Amino acid sequence: MQTDYVPRPDGAFLDWAKNLYAYAFAHYAGWSVPSPQTSLEALLTAYDAAYTAAQNPNRSKADVLRKNETRKALESAVRVYVKAYLINNPAVTDEDKVAMGLPVYSHTHHPVPVPHTSPQLFIDTGTRRRLIITYKDEGSTRRGKPRGVHGIEVRWAILEQPPANIKDLINSSFDTNPPLTLEFEEHERGKRVYLCGLWEIEREGEKGPPGAIEEAIIP
Repeated sequence: MQTDYVPRPDGAFLDWAKNLYAYAFAHYAGWSVPSPQTSLEALLTAYDAAYTAAQNPNRSKADVLRKNETRKALESAVRVYVKAYLINNPAVTDEDKVAMGLPVYSHTHHPVPVPHTSPQLFIDTGTRRRLIITYKDEGSTRRGKPRGVHGIEVRWAILEQPPANIKDLINSSFDTNPPLTLEFEEHERGKRVYLCGLWEIEREGEKGPPGAIEEAIIP
């Protein structure tokens, strides 16, 4: 079974995202799901323009950075849309999924068990207004997600005092391919951010136990 349906090369990813968007836009009403135009169109347009600029032989470092950032934003939004409205929607047929370049899962395979371990976060504060987060499974010597896990949900919040529990971490970011980057505003520099990770399998977003709550200062 394919572990990740999103193409890695930037050009292939752009073509794949355009195809998925066009197909979903043509069929969303029949699937009874929101239009992809609402959450994806602006991000797709931004990445298309940034990718084109980054292909120019006279491109600048800013052009490449913009391409990387707009890809990450688009990829994250596409994954959310696919997970929320397409993968487990009975109205979306296997033929539809193939046409969109999405995985088709066998109905006879054994389900992936819910994780029993927790992620450990590593937070890099070396870049202004950014927290760059990598992660590994507890007890593992290798970074990245454990086998069978689709991705990680990182819950976080800017707080003056340590949170009483994970429910106080009101923001959520999802990642399948580290690093996960959190962006902040200039006026938020110096504030404390508390973060906690949970492994997630693809089936209905089931999660494992939360890891330790970590603290970082916004650089």
